[in-house]
Amino acid sequence: MAGVMAAPPRIDDFHDWFVALTQPTALTELAVLAGCVVLAWGLTWLARRSVGEPPDPNSIWFGRRIIDGVMFPLLLLCVGYMAREALAHRIPMAVFRIAIPVLVSLAAIRLGVKVLQIAFKAAPLVRALERTISWLAWIAMVLWVSGLLPLMLDELDQITWKVGGSRISVTTMIAGALTAGAVLLVTLWISAAIEGRLLRKATGSELSVRIAISNAIRALLMFVGLLVALSAVGIDLTTLSVLGGAIGVGIGLGLQQLAANYVSGFVILAERSVRIGDNVRVDTFEGRITNINARYTLIRSTSGRESIVPNAMMTAQRVENLSLADTRVWLSTVVSVGYESDVDLVMRLLVDAAARCPRVLRDPAPAAALSAFGADGLEFTVGFWISDPENGQLGLRSQINLAILRSLREHHIDIPYPQRVVHVKPN
Repeated sequence: MAGVMAAPPRIDDFHDWFVALTQPTALTELAVLAGCVVLAWGLTWLARRSVGEPPDPNSIWFGRRIIDGVMFPLLLLCVGYMAREALAHRIPMAVFRIAIPVLVSLAAIRLGVKVLQIAFKAAPLVRALERTISWLAWIAMVLWVSGLLPLMLDELDQITWKVGGSRISVTTMIAGALTAGAVLLVTLWISAAIEGRLLRKATGSELSVRIAISNAIRALLMFVGLLVALSAVGIDLTTLSVLGGAIGVGIGLGLQQLAANYVSGFVILAERSVRIGDNVRVDTFEGRITNINARYTLIRSTSGRESIVPNAMMTAQRVENLSLADTRVWLSTVVSVGYESDVDLVMRLLVDAAARCPRVLRDPAPAAALSAFGADGLEFTVGFWISDPENGQLGLRSQINLAILRSLREHHIDIPYPQRVVHVKPN
């Protein structure tokens, strides 16, 4: 920040600063600053047109509008800094001493907010993190402009304690937290860009593999970013071996189920035993897989209910994949007719009724069979194939049963009622 902004004013310099704000040169600075805003807006507009990116709220660089993304405040900061350097030797600085810190805070807020929105989407903590970043950035800007920030940091640097072979102060911890946050934001930005590239226009098994690659890249980047942040603070990474051993013991004792879910998630995505879009049945729950996360798999049934299944269950229990090798599913319905009915006619009517349904496949064609001699009549089973089980089965069965009922009534084929013979013994 110090490389971009001028040295903060001392408290006894505020009188000269306020005097400079009342001079005619302040109007010149305001006019130059307005020109910087127009120039930054134009450059951002040209950049969006050159890359051909449409308005997209998920775009980190541009956002829905030109001023929503990170590009506009960054360009405005660069243009404003160059304008300040060009005017510094000609007129006393007053407006730009406030404008540059404000632009730095605005760029930091916009970068942090957009990256968090893209990386975590609708996570509950995103809004709280966005407000925290905004408050911290504006408070730091006010303290810098007022000249209190260096004084506070000097005082906090006097509060130190020893950790192992390193001496840590409050200032060091603040710098470490800011460095770690910046590194993690950049890491999330890079991983979000890679994920967007990998998942673009991917479907089925290809989508599952790309999600696995994306999750692995994000975990690796987060780990490397954390190590870089700790190194930047001055913490000896060899001391983390004890912490790593403690984490290993914790996973072995209390977090083994959670770790099993994460490992199973990578196994599922790597093996592609189940894929996004497959229709599966897990523990009597049947539906379509809509997402495979690192810890759980999301299954949505045709009734609209969603089931969150831990990945460990997907690898340890029996899972029926209805569309692993073939998306076609065989269904059937049973019909009873009277014993005096024409069997050949009944079978032909049943097949024709099923074939008239648009969802029923013609190849393989529907088939009917005399499946049982029931107590009340002949039982026929009508079998048919469909290729869209995700659209549900109840409506299809109802449509076919109604068509069968109409055909049997048109040909006066009896559908028998249940019959019981009662024997009365004489006294």
